[in-house]
Amino acid sequence: MKTEHIVSALEEAFSQLGLDVRREKGHFRGGRCTVNGEDVIILNRNHPSEAQLAVLAESLRGLPVDTIFMRPAVREAVERLWLSVGREDDSDEN
Repeated sequence: MKTEHIVSALEEAFSQLGLDVRREKGHFRGGRCTVNGEDVIILNRNHPSEAQLAVLAESLRGLPVDTIFMRPAVREAVERLWLSVGREDDSDEN
């Protein structure tokens, strides 16, 4: 599945969870934040889809993803990113 399709599917997943995904321009990585009292996901529209996918996957951590439908390929991509980030964090400790 193409990265752009996974990004679109994750945007739909956030919608199912009641969170808006916004694309903005600027010098920032993006992620989950609170704007005017509402949790939102902010993506940098200048970043490639791979970077946006990483931001979306990380923003899903701690959310009830088992309560929503995600295609198996999308769920696998998210879990793969979660594992790779976990391994990077472990190597930082050495």
